[in-house]
Amino acid sequence: MTADRFSTHDLELGDDIVIKRYTSWHRGEPHREWAALQLLAQHAPGLAPTPVRATLNARPPTIMMTRLPGRVLRGEHATDEQICAMAAALNRLHKAIPTHVVAAVEPAASCPTVAVAKARARADQHPDLGEDPRVRQAFQAGTAWLSSANPDKLTTNPLPPVLGLADGNHANVLWDEHEGRVRFIDWEDSGRNDRAFELAEVCEHISRLDGTLEAEQLLAHLDMAPSEAERVHEFRRLIALGWFLQLGPTGPATPHNPVGTLERQADRVLYLLG
Repeated sequence: MTADRFSTHDLELGDDIVIKRYTSWHRGEPHREWAALQLLAQHAPGLAPTPVRATLNARPPTIMMTRLPGRVLRGEHATDEQICAMAAALNRLHKAIPTHVVAAVEPAASCPTVAVAKARARADQHPDLGEDPRVRQAFQAGTAWLSSANPDKLTTNPLPPVLGLADGNHANVLWDEHEGRVRFIDWEDSGRNDRAFELAEVCEHISRLDGTLEAEQLLAHLDMAPSEAERVHEFRRLIALGWFLQLGPTGPATPHNPVGTLERQADRVLYLLG
């Protein structure tokens, strides 16, 4: 069975254990997840499922881990309590693992260099985004920003790297109302990453349109220097644009999102670029 409607893997749910069987592993997803779970169990226990056993070279690869209580935040209107708990979990995640340990971790599947290249490649293809004036305005503003030097500045990280999910899907955020805390699941894209990029991923993943999680409120609770806050804002522009460019009538993200998502994302792009 699957855990919820956002899952892309086969899950067998027991009372205390989850067995995850991968339907895709060409990017090393099982190895990434197993490595992340082991690091988290050592340095930040309780923030993610505890790894139990893995058969990484089987077909399909399989990981057994503990089952965590709670429900995913995707599709919910996040409360002040949930947002504070999410910020606390992110602060812990990004501080708990020593920098020298993170430095030895494989780079995340999605990172600034990859995201910049993908966004520019999609813009260069001039995707069909329809004729809505607001959408066309967002495309023009977005391509102008992508053509500037600003995205290139994001590919060099002046701060220590962190272990990150590299996936801002709010379906990866698990809320435990009994303990009033947040944990993170689905680490198959994880790895060493830029913290500002990771925070922007949480703020601007397309899943934000399925429910409500106020980005500014979340960011206000995070420990950041002004220079890092500015990098987060620039990354939010990049990630919002990346999703926008996939939402035309034949875009790869269109089948997974409701009617009107393109127009809403156009407004988001213009807001962030304003």
